[in-house]
Amino acid sequence: MKELDCVEVIVEKKVYACEGVHIGMQGWICFDESADGYWLVNFPQYGGKKDIATISVKEVDMKIIPRMDARINERIKAQFDETEDSEKKSFDDKPDDLSDYMI
Repeated sequence: MKELDCVEVIVEKKVYACEGVHIGMQGWICFDESADGYWLVNFPQYGGKKDIATISVKEVDMKIIPRMDARINERIKAQFDETEDSEKKSFDDKPDDLSDYMI
């Protein structure tokens, strides 16, 4: 791999997900050298939107692709954002006051 190569994440890992990066997202390598098997990768969104993240990704966790399409990142991000929102709503629907709860 080398600087400006387009890459795709091929695994779902919590360490990447915490930064908003998920399997299938595409980015580009920022520097010409890796550090301990990790590359600094930028994951952009389409147009003038703020980048999703710039993080270190392990070389074995990504593959080189011929070209990048940032719209794919937006679709994946939207899917995960939707999942997180539905999980929050399911907890919000439950009452905090359980004083009337009977067994």
